[in-house]
Amino acid sequence: MARWRLFSRNEPPQSSWQVFAWWESRRIPYNIIVGAVGMVSGSLCLVTALLTEHFLGEALGLPNPPIVAVFAVMIYGVMANICYTGGWITEIFVRKVWPHEGEAFGKISFFLGLAFSVFLTLAPGVLIACLGAVSLFIHAPIR
Repeated sequence: MARWRLFSRNEPPQSSWQVFAWWESRRIPYNIIVGAVGMVSGSLCLVTALLTEHFLGEALGLPNPPIVAVFAVMIYGVMANICYTGGWITEIFVRKVWPHEGEAFGKISFFLGLAFSVFLTLAPGVLIACLGAVSLFIHAPIR
């Protein structure tokens, strides 16, 4: 992790503005990574819905009406970015209260926040795909 440019710093920040700039320079890569994982998760949900509708007559994992999913994705994106903003706010606070731990805290919290965001974004797609697979298996005709 320390070798990846996304998680490293050339030199420790000397001010709150430099902490802010470090986090904000990573917001776009963060959004690209989480967005790509969201597309995978959404694709899993859509494929599961199509398969379960075809074989079982019910689209598992597809909200009714489907436009609700669009609004849910937009709200999720806004909330993810609000939580992301909490990262640099918390790092600035930690640097004021515990100056020696601030450097490690920033890099570690960015990594863990990204990992948690990826997990949280992928979870619905994997869960729905697993539920769909079980439903298809349970209702499969025995020959």
